[in-house]
Amino acid sequence: MAVADVADWDKMSLTDVDEAPAAGLKVKFNGLEITKMGQTLTPTQVKNLPLFINWKGMKPKSLYTLLLVDLDAPSRQNPTAREWFHFMLNDMKGNDLDTGIVQTEFISAMPPQNSGLHRYVWLVYEQTEKLGIREAIIGSDQIERRAKFKTATFRKQFDMGPPVAGTCFQAEWDSYVTTLQKKLFGM
Repeated sequence: MAVADVADWDKMSLTDVDEAPAAGLKVKFNGLEITKMGQTLTPTQVKNLPLFINWKGMKPKSLYTLLLVDLDAPSRQNPTAREWFHFMLNDMKGNDLDTGIVQTEFISAMPPQNSGLHRYVWLVYEQTEKLGIREAIIGSDQIERRAKFKTATFRKQFDMGPPVAGTCFQAEWDSYVTTLQKKLFGM
């Protein structure tokens, strides 16, 4: 199983989100794996949380935070809501997605129709201490709080170094986005 290479971090203009991670992040969904930085997937393919993640240097007993953000909200040409926050899990033990605390409920990629490709960035940070539950939990009902999140500010606030692992996929609108919008916004 391949791990998406971070060598293309700058080519994908991902420095907007934070420093380049130390290692590529393997992200495996049900029957699908991100194998290349910037790989194009559909919202339907990534509508659920990954089943598995891994990276070189992962320490099974360390605590980590896993984030997913959209750098191109509402579009790459006009990213006024950058970084649109899709998910946060903290206090994760090693790469065990079943541990930790969901601080921000998962919302799949949902690029608006006719907005082109969006860059979705997965990042892992090693924690220096247990974060526990924070009052800044963002539920799926708090859509407006997801806009303009700043990953670099967040990690500095909680005394985390640069990302230890990361990858990026791209997605553009498909019919699943309409289903998701109906669920979230009643549209």
